[in-house]
Amino acid sequence: MINHLIKKIMCSSVIMMGALSCAAQIATVSGPDGRLKVNVDVKNGKPVYSITYDGKQMLDESPLGFVANTGDYSKNLTYIDSKESKIDTRYKLDRSKVADVHYVANELKVNLKNDKKLITVTFRVSNNDVAFRYELPRIGDNAGIRIMNEVTGFDLPSKSTTFMCPQSKPMLGWKRTKPSYEEGYDYDAPMTKKSRYGEGYTFPCLFRVGDDGWVLISETGVDSHYCGSCLSDMSGDGLYTIKFPMKGENDGIGDVEPTFTLPGATPWRTITIGSTLKPIVETTAPWDNVEQLYDSNCQYKYGKGTWSWIVWQDNSINYDDQVKYIQLAKSMGYQYVLIDNYWDENIGYERMEELVKYAQSQGVDVFLWWSSSGYWNDIEQGPINKMYDQITRKKVMKWMNKIGVKGIKVDFFGGDKQETMRLYEAILSDANDYDLMVIFHGCTLPRGWERMYPNYVGSEAVLASENIYFSQHACDVEAKDTSTHPFIRNAVGCMEFGGSFMNRNIKKGNKGGNKRKTTDCHEMAQAVLFQNPIQNFALTPENLLPFEDGGAPQVSLDFMKQVPTTWSETHYIAGFPGKYCVLARRNGNTYYIAGNNAEGERDLVLDLSSFIKKGQVVDLYSDKADREPNKTQQKITNPKKVKIHLLDKGGFVFVVDVK
Repeated sequence: MINHLIKKIMCSSVIMMGALSCAAQIATVSGPDGRLKVNVDVKNGKPVYSITYDGKQMLDESPLGFVANTGDYSKNLTYIDSKESKIDTRYKLDRSKVADVHYVANELKVNLKNDKKLITVTFRVSNNDVAFRYELPRIGDNAGIRIMNEVTGFDLPSKSTTFMCPQSKPMLGWKRTKPSYEEGYDYDAPMTKKSRYGEGYTFPCLFRVGDDGWVLISETGVDSHYCGSCLSDMSGDGLYTIKFPMKGENDGIGDVEPTFTLPGATPWRTITIGSTLKPIVETTAPWDNVEQLYDSNCQYKYGKGTWSWIVWQDNSINYDDQVKYIQLAKSMGYQYVLIDNYWDENIGYERMEELVKYAQSQGVDVFLWWSSSGYWNDIEQGPINKMYDQITRKKVMKWMNKIGVKGIKVDFFGGDKQETMRLYEAILSDANDYDLMVIFHGCTLPRGWERMYPNYVGSEAVLASENIYFSQHACDVEAKDTSTHPFIRNAVGCMEFGGSFMNRNIKKGNKGGNKRKTTDCHEMAQAVLFQNPIQNFALTPENLLPFEDGGAPQVSLDFMKQVPTTWSETHYIAGFPGKYCVLARRNGNTYYIAGNNAEGERDLVLDLSSFIKKGQVVDLYSDKADREPNKTQQKITNPKKVKIHLLDKGGFVFVVDVK
């Protein structure tokens, strides 16, 4: 009886302490619909925050603050005041997964003080996204600040599992070019599992909080004024913290500690939360709180391109083979051809002028490949020693503008230091002066760059299609990757993957090499599921041969001719990372509803009533029993229950007219 009484008293004390804790919150801000809620507090001088969604804990009490050369802003802080306001803005994205964005959020500014030095933590909370950053005024005579370390953390509930890509150690891989965001994912892994290389995880990072929902963590607004960050390995019972670049990145060149002028602010850290994966796939958090940094001189045009290197490799970078790929682009109605490394040696600057003129006579424009570096890795593929030096860079950009080149692909960066971020921005800014679009490869994650830089059109930053050429294992797991990236990597930024193979054998001539395991419909669905405004697909001239001579089925080619690369809307329908994925994207008056499958055969019943009317006749690309593609017209009698049978590593696409 006494023990029972003691337990009741202890339980009451815990409840009372919980109530006092809630009452002690210094500030709270919710999303417009009230479901997403951020609580902010200062405990023993340390600022913390936590997040709930529908009353469920999605982020436990997590640390805020940083240590700088002007002081320690992570402890001994006192609360001054806070102010809440509303944000209601509209903006356009012309090269992403959504064209017109209406951003509605509540903003909370929490003002803190440390030894008479002020810091503001700003939170912006929409219905499913949280963005926060640190803002600082000028501090006495200090015109700038150096951030030595961030204690910023994300403490996930202990039941969470992870879908994350490990950060590589520096100066490894091909010609010492890592890290380049090209590692494989772990799926539904326990948080106790250490990262593969002991260096944490690259953004974005996806967490499944048991049956309560999903959390996607990333950052945006990183430009020349800060470094790119990643997440540390977990410490304690679910805490991940912001981790700055490794000292050895880019062969030790550049500081790991970012600096910026005062008044100033850090980048935005973003947290997307939902009870399903729908808010994850559809998030606009990377672009909501950034602005365009400069104006463009021309109207850049997006579209599709051919790319010889991905299957025909280095030996194809010659004049005659590039003519074949220009003809392939013309036959497919594509706008571009990408000419990859060694063109400076194998074609030369003078003949490149001739080749560009020929391409334009065929209605095709040219992208040219360049190495980013000259001295911080061992890359020898040319052109090298051009893009890192401003004077030389402007000379070659002026030349490209003169002969009519429309864009560049710049490769092999290998780091996230502020020094490297300055190079990304300098290349983009200079290229814009010469009307050149920019694709980055072997690179970092884009962090809001589609809105910030008008001539930016893509980044790899993923274990991409080139591995399918180099490894049978990559072919074997391609379907798993295809059903992963829409939920993680491609959710926060365009992704220059370079896939949608039509060769069954990943080698020139469609004979020998690695064996593709996916169906054509899977590859066609990939063209919808992966988003990038310039899509350089892995098609080859042999795909145009008659089917009986090893060419691709005409139905596959017809689809690859029509599929767009930019979208007005994107909607999540169904899926699970690494298992299967179904999305709907709209371009103009047409919906493309695409799905794929990574493992075994699968039957789906989908609610497509938001996209298809009852009784509407739609085009369906689907796999036949022999795994060949088939196009049929389907009359949808019940759009709320559309049945789809998916083969192992198969796919489908509905094409729906919404006029």
